[in-house]
Amino acid sequence: MATDLAAAPAADTARDPVRDRGATDVADRVVAKIAAQAAREALDRVPKGGSKPHASVVVHRDAARIAVSLELDYPSDVGRQCGAVRSRVRSRVEHLVGLEVHEVTVDVERLHSALTRDDTPRGRLS
Repeated sequence: MATDLAAAPAADTARDPVRDRGATDVADRVVAKIAAQAAREALDRVPKGGSKPHASVVVHRDAARIAVSLELDYPSDVGRQCGAVRSRVRSRVEHLVGLEVHEVTVDVERLHSALTRDDTPRGRLS
């Protein structure tokens, strides 16, 4: 009886894994959402009054090129933050989607300074 149980896993490993796993197609917009979320995770924080990072993706076969646009606080180490975003986006997309990431471009659209930010309420005051 123990011999039959030990033989069962060997039969499973003899199958053709490529044929058994089928095909998975992940839409570009899903890859872009994963990339944008990874960029948010990599940032220290989203600047007050700023918008969340967004991403666009071009996928060709099993490879992706990703562009991430974001806003940062000023002053901050822009190079370090962009490097962290680039690294996090690449690792998360490769891990979660299984695509090889050839390029991650980070575009800093705006810097938010605490000195120039107007935090006073706008509109009519009663």
